Amino acid sequence: MNDEKYERAKKRVEELKKFYANLVTYTVINVILIIINLVTSPGSLWFYWVTIFWGAAILLHASKVFVLRGKFLGEEWEEKKIKELMEKEGKSKA
Repeated sequence: MNDEKYERAKKRVEELKKFYANLVTYTVINVILIIINLVTSPGSLWFYWVTIFWGAAILLHASKVFVLRGKFLGEEWEEKKIKELMEKEGKSKA
């Protein structure tokens, strides 16, 4: 039981770590792109396209990590489905 809790906690930490790394990368790259855009072509702003689309991906990632937390086709769903299938299998053999 403790091993199971440890593995779940470890997996959760990895998910958080990946999200925060993605967020830091997003922030750094977008700051660099803004600077490049404003220095090279201040009359034509293009950096916001990257910011918007990558930002949408960040929001999806955040919702997966913080809101859904494995509920949609995640670990909880898998466990529930396995139990459900095992119960069906048990009833059909009886």
